[in-house]
Amino acid sequence: MEHVPAIFQQRRAGVLLHLTSLPGPHGVGDLGPASDRFAQWCADSGLTLWQMLPIGPVGYGESPYSATSSFAAEPMLVSLERLAQDGLLPKSRLKAPRALGRGNADFAAARAFKRPRFAEAFATFERKGGLRSKAFRDFQRHARAWLPGWCRFAAAKEGGSRELHAFIQFQFERQWGAFRERCHALGVKLVGDLPIFVTLDSADVADRPELFRLEKDGSPKVVTGVPPDCFSKDGQLWGHPHYAWAAHRREGFRWWTSRVATALTRFDALRIDHFVGLVHAYEISGRAKTARKGAWRHTPGRELLAAVERRLGRLPLIAEDLGAVTREVIRLRDDFGLPGMKLLHNAFYGPDSGDLPHHHPANCVVYPGTHDNDVSRGWIRHLSPEALARFKAYAGGDRRKPEEALIRLAYGSPARTAIVAMQDLLGLGPTARMNVPGLADGNWCWRMQPDAIPARLANHLIALAADSGRLAK
Repeated sequence: MEHVPAIFQQRRAGVLLHLTSLPGPHGVGDLGPASDRFAQWCADSGLTLWQMLPIGPVGYGESPYSATSSFAAEPMLVSLERLAQDGLLPKSRLKAPRALGRGNADFAAARAFKRPRFAEAFATFERKGGLRSKAFRDFQRHARAWLPGWCRFAAAKEGGSRELHAFIQFQFERQWGAFRERCHALGVKLVGDLPIFVTLDSADVADRPELFRLEKDGSPKVVTGVPPDCFSKDGQLWGHPHYAWAAHRREGFRWWTSRVATALTRFDALRIDHFVGLVHAYEISGRAKTARKGAWRHTPGRELLAAVERRLGRLPLIAEDLGAVTREVIRLRDDFGLPGMKLLHNAFYGPDSGDLPHHHPANCVVYPGTHDNDVSRGWIRHLSPEALARFKAYAGGDRRKPEEALIRLAYGSPARTAIVAMQDLLGLGPTARMNVPGLADGNWCWRMQPDAIPARLANHLIALAADSGRLAK
């Protein structure tokens, strides 16, 4: 297994829960006390991997996959409680309307509450000489490849000084670093998510336009998406600009190396979203209204990964090898020793699917479903009679609680890594779904409510981990 990243060399169980889905008093989940409580619960449950969605500044529709920076973090992840603990805010400023602590994540309300308090904390930081402190200067030096561009972009879009936006990113890095140390002390490792593409309206494009295929007026020549399939008759028009790969080659893929290196200062492993895009990507005219017409074009993913690996060493990546998978995609994944993904929700549509557990290789990550799937209690409602019959014959269990059978299948799989969405661990219904691909509004807002986790669940999961050989050694 020497070619397999170390984090994936032993049997593990993990949970998929985005940070904004944590409970908390200020509108969205963040790096406050709830993050520590959840990490402790993971450890008590035998879950040694905590996977999140991208943590960049959310873009259109509050989507973490349309982040406005590949390097900066979403400001709403900064905890006001931590700022108060550091003496930058009076505790009286933490009290929020009760509605912010209940219901789904509400980014607009969180921004309205947090932004004035960020400004107050910054004023205190500045008054105390924080802008001249060694810690702040060191952060600026380490982030010099992206921080000035992000601060220009954020100040132009959101107002406030560039120094304010640098301060927010500095506080995020401090809070995240302490959070990651606490997770590691509990034996919990963090798995992030790295989207392949970046949005047109981003600091990345504004700062380095030569790295993207743009017209002279800055509009994209071609944009990203996927062609029509059984889920969408018009395909999916993502709208990200494609890369100018010749420019990336000329600089030795330095931008990509910096991007991965930055992510690996925050996470122990990364899921590469749309991994097939490192072999071929679907190009659609920048003027198109749908993804019906487009073409697959080769991309230099092998060169890219080799260049990044030369600089950073063995890459702890999960390949999201879903979609238009070809032999070239499989070969690229395997040549770099990367685990692919298996989805149990896909396992019952045919008589002998490769997603059935008895077909799983050891070097893969098995999920019942991901953030793009319905929760299992919603998924089962839409199975055809034939697929439902296959599920019942293979998995057994209670049709009213399909997640229980799917979790057992995932834990018992030959796959060394099994990750289950928190919604399924809680046995929630379709209203807890995180994302419906192709739907522009209403996504990314599910949030776990305070006291939602049954006391017995940790004992059940740790016993399941022990029985399936997934307890930490």
